[in-house]
Amino acid sequence: MGYLTTHILDTTKGIAAAGVNIQLFRHNHHGQKELIHSTTSNADGRCDAPLLDKQDFVCGVYELEFAIEDYFLQQGVPLPSPSFLNVVNIRFGISDDSSHYHIPLLVSPYSYSTYRGS
Repeated sequence: MGYLTTHILDTTKGIAAAGVNIQLFRHNHHGQKELIHSTTSNADGRCDAPLLDKQDFVCGVYELEFAIEDYFLQQGVPLPSPSFLNVVNIRFGISDDSSHYHIPLLVSPYSYSTYRGS
């Protein structure tokens, strides 16, 4: 069985982003988002367990939502109001339920990037 993981890096400081609230949604056949998991990144910017695994890891369309504004405010970073990035949403598809899907997020208050990691 496959599984889903993530890793968040604060590119302004070059460190792992600890304490980021993360929500995982599954998009149903009607195009609606269903919340299936919530967690917070640990000191290494990762989650303590896979976001999705075992029988819950099925092919489909998913979305990760990262509460970036809250993270940078907790770090004491001055942000405009409203901030440029409040949350970062990454919509992605799982097409192979036997693979590991890893989605890193590299983020600053004004930019982000992601890719399918290993």
